[in-house]
Amino acid sequence: MPKYKIGWMPGDGVGVDVMDATRIVLDKLGFDAEYVHGDIGWEFWKTEANPLPDRTIEMLKNVDAALFGAITSLPKEEAESALIPELQGKNHVYRSPIVRLRQTFDLSTNLRPCKAYSGNPLNFKDDLDLVVFRQNTEGLYMGVEYHPLPQDVRNKLTETHPAQMSRMDGVANEDIAISTRIFTRGGCQNIVRDAFEYAKKFGYKSVTVVEKPNVVRETSGLMVREARKIAKDYPGIELWETNIDAMCMWLVKNPQDYGVLVSSNMFGDIVSDLCAQLVGGLGFACSGNIGKEVAVFEPSHGSAPKYVGMNKVNPIAMMLSAKMMLDHIGESEMAGRLEKAVAEVIAEGKVRTYDMGGSNTTTEMAEAVAAKC
Repeated sequence: MPKYKIGWMPGDGVGVDVMDATRIVLDKLGFDAEYVHGDIGWEFWKTEANPLPDRTIEMLKNVDAALFGAITSLPKEEAESALIPELQGKNHVYRSPIVRLRQTFDLSTNLRPCKAYSGNPLNFKDDLDLVVFRQNTEGLYMGVEYHPLPQDVRNKLTETHPAQMSRMDGVANEDIAISTRIFTRGGCQNIVRDAFEYAKKFGYKSVTVVEKPNVVRETSGLMVREARKIAKDYPGIELWETNIDAMCMWLVKNPQDYGVLVSSNMFGDIVSDLCAQLVGGLGFACSGNIGKEVAVFEPSHGSAPKYVGMNKVNPIAMMLSAKMMLDHIGESEMAGRLEKAVAEVIAEGKVRTYDMGGSNTTTEMAEAVAAKC
């Protein structure tokens, strides 16, 4: 019997390509696992009106961890028109399966390491080692939205915020859309403590909380206030506070000054993509969605429909996500061998995918990394 049971969710587009490439490397490492396929993504939305079928949720309740490739998402109207005819006009609403997955399993910590590997021609600087902790289940991505604006919600907003809502006088409910930004004290505390624990474990000297409390006072303010309290438990680590807009500027100017960053859902999503670009782009950006019962590891890139079937994209982000999975389940030695193999291939520069200025295929990159294992 295999030692581990791993959920295997390729998803859409190039998610299939990068997952296949990563399997080549995992097999070469000798990873002893049963891979359990999970249906997820656009094809299941079109045919079942559910991009995350219940059978996949049940599967994830019985695995040690899971790997996920990528998904395709489109706006509300386009998603409706993509349904098979018999499912159209029945009030089905597309909801991101990865967001639903995070919320269903309370995968509240999104960990996104962004490390520069020597020899990568796309590095902004060669000595960067940035780690973003992103709160994964709250904030603007909770999906609590209104359009058109319900009258009872409008009445309450007018009662509590008369000056702001007076600007909406004469605007019909049908012409107003609202997205809510919901934070909890516990959610803020958990993600900040995770960031400090990581900094303590791996020797980072600072944790930077990235928010906008001078404008988004209540939600960002709650995050910053909780960060100040928690920082007192870690006297050897400095707490830095930076607004999201200024953080983007400082990361371009002095990225080497930073180590661990922590932020809310949307701001963390934004700043982690910037950090990814500093170390080569989304082809190198891995991530983990971590909860108490299960963890799902995925590259940060999307499904790249224009490259489907071309065996072209860079699979390193997916491989590094698998490295994170190996660390998570306690296979640290194997994780180290995988990262070392990736680093050696990048440093040699003999095999490069198109984004690195080369012409090698996804499979050729996988074979090169596997050979170093």
